[in-house]
Amino acid sequence: QVQLVESGGGLVQPGGSLKLSCAISGTMFSSFAMGWYRQAPGKERELVATISRSFSTDYLSSVKGRFTISRDNAKNTGYLQMNSLQPEDTADYYCTFGTFLGSKYSPTGRWGQGTQVTVSS
Repeated sequence: QVQLVESGGGLVQPGGSLKLSCAISGTMFSSFAMGWYRQAPGKERELVATISRSFSTDYLSSVKGRFTISRDNAKNTGYLQMNSLQPEDTADYYCTFGTFLGSKYSPTGRWGQGTQVTVSS
């Protein structure tokens, strides 16, 4: 059974940092690309960062230079390091795995429970 378990969220002050983790089981993680999404209250879900099987990365423009996506295939785990957090980064964060159709990331449809990030003073 495929499972995705996100962790590492919490409450942080503006300018602070958090590192999210995503443990994926039940599938060959190394065969897939990975993406992190977020959904803020009252807003649509947006794709924040992706990392391909070959470790190429891409970011939402508003997080570029502040967030870093990475993966450890040996541990079947993906990460999202978030620095210089701002109140507008407040959201529930979800990891996914999927493929690239051309340059477009397509998640498989499996989702974890998410982890909440709140940036507030």
